[in-house]
Amino acid sequence: MQTFAIRLKPNQDLKPSLKEFAQIHQLQAGCVLSAIGSLKTATLRFADQPTSTVLTGRFEILSLQGTLSVNGLHLHLAIADATGQTIGGHIDSGCIIYTTAEIIVGELSHVRFCRTLDLQTGCLELDIQPR
Repeated sequence: MQTFAIRLKPNQDLKPSLKEFAQIHQLQAGCVLSAIGSLKTATLRFADQPTSTVLTGRFEILSLQGTLSVNGLHLHLAIADATGQTIGGHIDSGCIIYTTAEIIVGELSHVRFCRTLDLQTGCLELDIQPR
């Protein structure tokens, strides 16, 4: 496994920044190993909801999990507000960094992640292919 360390700075948008990172490094099968930092805006799609919700305030990034490749991203985020209330969901564009985001990404060398339409779910789902 190859690993990468990324630091996002204030006002960068988390999802497009990770998408650009995957493109620049031509990631075929990336996964988030670790992530901490803070947001001033979080745009999350909650379970079984058709649209995303925009949250404003100051949030600590507790966890960022998911897969990323040149073929697409699937990322979930857990954040806490100033009172420690925790919420999470599927990230969308509009998760804006407040002070920093420190992210470690690993890339699996033996597989490639693609996104294929799954007729059962109607979504582009992870398709794991050998390299």
